[in-house]
Amino acid sequence: MKEWPRASLLGAEIEFASMRTYARYFLRRLGQFVFVVFVGINIVFFVTHATPVDPVEQAISSATQFGHSDPRAVEIMRKALRELYGLDGTILQQYVRFWTRLATGDFGPSLSAFPTPVSVLIRQSLPWTVGLLFTSTLIAWGVGNSLGGLAGYYRKNRLLKAVGIAATGLQPIPSYIMSLVVLILFGYIWPILPISGGFQMNVSPDLSIPFVSSVIMHSILPVLSLVLITIGAWFVGMRSLVSNIVTEDYVVYAELAGVNRRRILTSYIMRNALTPQLTGLALSLGAIFNGAIITEFVFGYPGLGTLLVRGVNSGDYSLVLGIASISIVAVATAVFVIDLLYPLLDPRVKVE
Repeated sequence: MKEWPRASLLGAEIEFASMRTYARYFLRRLGQFVFVVFVGINIVFFVTHATPVDPVEQAISSATQFGHSDPRAVEIMRKALRELYGLDGTILQQYVRFWTRLATGDFGPSLSAFPTPVSVLIRQSLPWTVGLLFTSTLIAWGVGNSLGGLAGYYRKNRLLKAVGIAATGLQPIPSYIMSLVVLILFGYIWPILPISGGFQMNVSPDLSIPFVSSVIMHSILPVLSLVLITIGAWFVGMRSLVSNIVTEDYVVYAELAGVNRRRILTSYIMRNALTPQLTGLALSLGAIFNGAIITEFVFGYPGLGTLLVRGVNSGDYSLVLGIASISIVAVATAVFVIDLLYPLLDPRVKVE
C-alpha cells in the first residue's frame, strides 16, 4: 500500500483548516448581510407609514378637485385604492403583505405614474444611476488613492502638496453648491456642455454612436460635480495610511536593501493601504441617499434620485419603498462582496 508523504498530508490538513475557517467567515458575513437588509427595509417601511402624507387621500383629492363627487363613489374609490396599494387592514397586515410582495419583486403600481408598476420605473431609472455612481466613484477612488499614495510617500513634493490643498478644500463643499457651481460655470459662463437630461431628445435611444456620445456628454457635469466633492476624502485617507506604513520596519528594510522605490510604493505600501479603502469604496455606493439625489435633481438626470424626489413629493409609498429597498440591498451586497474579497488581500482577516 502506497503511503502519502508526511509533508503532503500536513499541507492537505492546513488547506482544509483554511477552507473551514473561510467557510465560518463566509457564514458570519452572510448572516450580517441578511440582518442589515432586514433591519434596513423594516426601518424604511415603518418610517414611510409613519409620515402624515396619505397617498390615497391625495389621489382622491386630485380626482375630485374640479367638481363634486358622489360620497359613495368616493368611498368606493378609497377602498379600491387602499387595496391596490396594500394599505388596507392593520399595520401588521400591511407589513406581511409588503414582505410577500417584496419576495416576488412586486412593489405594486406607482401613484405618481399610475398605472405603471414601480418595478418598471425602477428598471428604467436604475441603469442611469448605476452608470453615474459607478463612473464617478471609480474615477474619484482611483485618482484620489493614487494621488494620496504619492503624496504620502513623496512628502516633500510641492506639486502634490498643492493638489492635496485643492482636494481637501473642495471636500467640505455641499453637493448642491458644487452642482450649481459646475452648472453655472460650464452651462452659462462657458456653455460647452449640456446641463439637463440624460441625452438629446432628437436622438434614438439605442446603442448607436450618436446616442452613446450624447449620454457621455450629458453625464460629464454630474460626474464632475460628484468627483470634485469626493476625491478629497480618498486623497486624505490614502495619504494618512501611507504616511503610517512608510515607517514600518519592512518598508525601511526594503529601502535600505536598494529595492526600487516604485516597487516599494506599489507592492509594499499601496497594497496594504488599499484594504480599508476598499470598505470605503463599497460604502460610497450609498451616495444614492445624499449627493447623488441632489446632483441628479439639479441636472435633471433620469436616475433613481430624481425618481425618489418625485415619489416623496407625491407621497408615493410604493415608489419610495421600492427605491429604498433596492438601494439597501445593493449597498449591503456591495459591502458583502468586499468583505469576501478581504482575505484575498489580507490573509489575517480570516484568522480568528
